[in-house]
Amino acid sequence: MRKLVLLLLVVVVTVLIGTIRRSDAKVVQFIFGDSLSDVGNNNQLSKSLAKASLPWYGIDFGNGLPNGRFSNGRTVADIIGDKLGLPRPPAFLDPSLTEDNILENGVNYASGGGGILNETGTYFIQRFSLYKQIELFQGTQDLIRNKIGIQEANNFFWGSRYVVALGSNDFINNYLMPVYSDSRTYSDEGFVEYLTKTLQQQLELLYRLGARQVMVFGLGPMGCIPLQRVLSSSGSCQDRTNKLAIGFNQQTTKMLQAMSSKFPDASFRFGDAYDVVNNVISNPAKYGFNNSDAPCCSFGKIRPALTCIPASSLCTDRSKYVFWDEYHPTDSANEMIANELIKKFGFLRPNGTEGPSRAPAMASAFAPSPLG
Repeated sequence: MRKLVLLLLVVVVTVLIGTIRRSDAKVVQFIFGDSLSDVGNNNQLSKSLAKASLPWYGIDFGNGLPNGRFSNGRTVADIIGDKLGLPRPPAFLDPSLTEDNILENGVNYASGGGGILNETGTYFIQRFSLYKQIELFQGTQDLIRNKIGIQEANNFFWGSRYVVALGSNDFINNYLMPVYSDSRTYSDEGFVEYLTKTLQQQLELLYRLGARQVMVFGLGPMGCIPLQRVLSSSGSCQDRTNKLAIGFNQQTTKMLQAMSSKFPDASFRFGDAYDVVNNVISNPAKYGFNNSDAPCCSFGKIRPALTCIPASSLCTDRSKYVFWDEYHPTDSANEMIANELIKKFGFLRPNGTEGPSRAPAMASAFAPSPLG
């Protein structure tokens, strides 16, 4: 009888310890995205043509050296995570990434030039499509299961947050370029439908892998990025490109609503950032900017230079520009967008998280051109 009581006591204590461990588990993020979320994966891809490895990328982040972010500072994901008290997920290809690191911080699989479709961005040679990013996530799961066991690993992944933010490359670096067959195969409506259905299949795959709290971000007015504006003699936004973004957002909203009904034990939220970004671009002065149509880092009158390079000249005050290069926003714009998204969607701090992560020391936004 005494042995039975002792055995039952051991079982109860074991269950309680497991429960406490799970309830105190740190909430982390797994991020799937493109260059707007990349924090260094492409810098580790030796043949990739889409890298943020040259000055002046990262000039306002930490030590001011390139760190893989396609901006002068932080990404929107960095800032939202900081404000919610979530740790910053390191790049999957970060050489220092370990199982303990993953359990503490999550992982960022985002890749510059990557898209929802495998064929998107092929001329960048190396990049991770969303299917590839999910494949890498499956490998991560195997590592964690081997580290802490299947049940604890399942609990860890069920309780994590998932961010999916891709799609712009599927239009700008695929459908809208005549060198890609998709531009000749589909109509605008047909391509949006094809893209949305592919995304649905990928999200259902993530669900089967244990993702239960998923935030899918939509597209902003991508027809207003400097790279698109330069195609117009007047420098105005490309209306067709913006309509494609709106169409994708509308179809993705419907798709996620259907998925929420299909999988009631999961949360699939849509982050429609179109109006937030459009407001900043359309009314820059209202948000403290004085330029929303040209890149801060440019190669003089030679447009588009595509990326920021050491020979580029910088605007005098980076905090007043919405765009850093032809594609990507500045740190100041990303902070404004992140703050607006937090207010719009009512993001709450996950249970068990600590105070907001400390932002990196930022260098002065005022700087002369590197050329002089």
